[in-house]
Amino acid sequence: MGSPLNHITNTKVSAVNAAGEPWWKGASVYQIYPRSYLDSNGDGVGDLPGITQKLDYIATLGVEAIWLSPFFKSPMADYGYDVSDFCDVDPIFGSLADFDALIEKSHRLGLKVIIDQVYSHSSDQHPWFEESRRSRDNDKADWYVWADPKPDGSPPNNWQSVFAGPAWEWDARRGQYYLHNFLPEQPDLNLHNPDVQDAIMAVPKFWLDRGVDGFRLDALNFGFHNQALTDNPPASKFKRPPTRPHDFQAHINNMSQPEIYPFLENIRALMDEYPGRFSVAEIGGPFPLDEMKAYTGGDNRLNTAYAFDFLYSDKLDAQLVRETLGQWPGGKNDGWPSWAFSNHDAPRAVSRWRGKCPQGDYAKLLCLMMVGMRGNIFIYQGEELGLCQADIAFEELKDPEAIANWPHTLGRDGARTPMPWKNDNQYAGFSESKPWLPVDKRHLNETVTDQDGSASSVLNFYRKALALRQNSEVLKHGDQEFLTADADLLVCKRQAGAHQILMVVNLTEKPIKHEPITGSILLQTDNFDQGVIPAWSGALIAI
Repeated sequence: MGSPLNHITNTKVSAVNAAGEPWWKGASVYQIYPRSYLDSNGDGVGDLPGITQKLDYIATLGVEAIWLSPFFKSPMADYGYDVSDFCDVDPIFGSLADFDALIEKSHRLGLKVIIDQVYSHSSDQHPWFEESRRSRDNDKADWYVWADPKPDGSPPNNWQSVFAGPAWEWDARRGQYYLHNFLPEQPDLNLHNPDVQDAIMAVPKFWLDRGVDGFRLDALNFGFHNQALTDNPPASKFKRPPTRPHDFQAHINNMSQPEIYPFLENIRALMDEYPGRFSVAEIGGPFPLDEMKAYTGGDNRLNTAYAFDFLYSDKLDAQLVRETLGQWPGGKNDGWPSWAFSNHDAPRAVSRWRGKCPQGDYAKLLCLMMVGMRGNIFIYQGEELGLCQADIAFEELKDPEAIANWPHTLGRDGARTPMPWKNDNQYAGFSESKPWLPVDKRHLNETVTDQDGSASSVLNFYRKALALRQNSEVLKHGDQEFLTADADLLVCKRQAGAHQILMVVNLTEKPIKHEPITGSILLQTDNFDQGVIPAWSGALIAI
């Protein structure tokens, strides 16, 4: 049983003063996976005009910004993360004119627009790579990472790709291997080459000039490699059991090299020429904390880092939340964190964590927690509906990672299925044609139309919660202080000046006793009660 709240052990976590903070600090960001948001032309694939049609809906959620996953020209081997033209829209998504229209309407509605940027690799159909692979002495011969085989013809070292198998692909034209940390269709750019850096720096400038408000920088710590091509050692510790060859190595040589820091500073210097722009780094790996802080520390690198602590966790409990948020105490060089429970690369959170809790109830609990957390928060499309992970039969899979590692990884397709807008056809209002991924039948009962008019729906709970956060300096910028009453009870005090909000959450399946809290309840799950906090319930209380 929990101790009385007035006998709680305090663990102080401070933050900078909220006065004068930029728009992005503490912002709520809505992630859109364009292929699956809305199909406007009946080809079964979502597109930019479809997103533009739904911007009014997004504005009702109470978020400050949208983040678009890749919509650039691509052969779609990795569904847009294999870019063949960094400065154009793939025809399947529309045109640059469609993108400009999306920007214009977003800004008119008060929404900032953040787009993905992929600087560590390109498509093997990019003109740069097509030239690079022709010979060893052309103008772009050193724009990618090429290496001779070992004397026995095997790859230059033991590096493993994320998607299984060696990170090297043989190319007969050059008689060499090229590096690919992901698919063979995604050759790694050689960012050690100043000419490559110059070419890459022209990309963000192109999009900044078109009016984008920021970038999410994909797989950023894969941008530089050890030029001696030294083998990676075996991993000495694991955050979760390995399921791929990649997981067995400590990736100290094929990624996370010190040359990344001047590159980050160049990106920041460019972005500072465009006031009010925002940068968030995706930094993968099982233990990324030190890199996240290094990438965001001080005033000359990136604004924030996108944390994976929750995205791949197989359970959610109070201890994980305390430990994870407590790693960002708000020191001078700590940077600013960003949090997500779900995204296009991870199974949906309600399916990973809810156990026996009713799906809608758990979705509301996660929403309450997220709006109470210090840092930026990222909400993935459909999360505001409480969607579960879709079931995808093997023969309908599109994700190359899921296909390669079946059935030991759930893959990404189950989180990428079409957004359910209305239950008027088998495609949930996403398209009039068969979608690129199937609609899970369970999602037909969780559509936007069905939830829009219901005061008790997950959707309207999100709207209420996000409106509360958007108008609260305490929740957006305030200090956080964890009050440890019971190992299973999460109690966090947020404070800005004289204003305080207490977040009280029970993530377990058992009720937890505590003394009633004096204050005004700002937001609560349907089943929250004072005195004994019911299972899977919580509240935000002004004290």
